[in-house]
Amino acid sequence: MASSISEAFISLLLAFALFVSGVLGEITCEQLDSSTCAFAVSSSGLRCVLEKHAQGSGQEEDHTCRSSSVVATRIAGWVETDECVAACGLDRETFGISSDLLLDGRFISRLCSPECYQSCPNVVDLYFNLAAGEGVFLPNLCAVKAERREMAEINSFGQSEEACAPEAPPFAGGRRVIGLEHISGGSAPPPEQGRKLEDHRFVDAMPPL
Repeated sequence: MASSISEAFISLLLAFALFVSGVLGEITCEQLDSSTCAFAVSSSGLRCVLEKHAQGSGQEEDHTCRSSSVVATRIAGWVETDECVAACGLDRETFGISSDLLLDGRFISRLCSPECYQSCPNVVDLYFNLAAGEGVFLPNLCAVKAERREMAEINSFGQSEEACAPEAPPFAGGRRVIGLEHISGGSAPPPEQGRKLEDHRFVDAMPPL
């Protein structure tokens, strides 16, 4: 009996603490659900992580949110927006904190895009620190990615120009040029034309009757 009263009191105390933190505008990871936990930062500056727990064989997994030991650099009391989750190529159902996504070229493209890199400071801060832990400077990684994308666009543009270039003139034109060169090369005129010219000069040279 005393045990059940104690459990009820603890539950009531926890609910009251969450209510007070909500009224004061404070965010604790434990009060967040699975739709807001991932990429959130508590008011104390600790990053929240989503965890899954198996209830038993054949039962659904239970998702809970808790505080991690990872401290956000310049952000506190932050729940990431759906716009930034989409712009940065993230997933609300992300469990834990890992740098594995930094090996995914498609994710790096989304992370370094203006929509994410310039508008989502919380996500950038998280992966900046994760990249630094792997010995990588995120701005340099984004610069290399942008340079490769620019070169790919240039190559693609060059290939499209080649595809749109006019076709070479037909080979028949070359035969006509060869024929002109053959005529200008000094070949004799047809005999009929030579006789006509001679007859014309002879007629002009005869005195009138």
